[in-house]
Amino acid sequence: MLKKIPKTISPQLLKTLMEMGHGDEIVIADGNFPCHSISENVIRADGISGTEILGAIMELFPLDTYSEQQVFLMEVVDGDDYNPEIWEDYKKILLTSGESFTIGYIERFAFYERARKSYAVIATGEEALYANIILKKGVVK
Repeated sequence: MLKKIPKTISPQLLKTLMEMGHGDEIVIADGNFPCHSISENVIRADGISGTEILGAIMELFPLDTYSEQQVFLMEVVDGDDYNPEIWEDYKKILLTSGESFTIGYIERFAFYERARKSYAVIATGEEALYANIILKKGVVK
């Protein structure tokens, strides 16, 4: 065991975060996301919510200040009458982290394409709809 590593960060996730370089992206996926058909590098975080994982990652993870947007959310599909309340929870966690960020909203299939290019996908047990989020890693200063 190590000190100060959040307990929700598994050894595999910690190794993945360490391997990532500036500009690499990681997906925190909800329980409905097609993780294994999107990526060969899936980290299981069953039973852990998206907010728990995001909060833990943000204790260790710098966001990319050189990019126009550092965080990406999947847009609500036209016709879905849904307001993703989890987005506000994500914004609070990001604000609390002290990292500067701008959020980009990506159409569903474009989000899947971007996720295919990500370094890894974290498969959470998050039950909220539209709880998928992509983080772009920055430089540790």
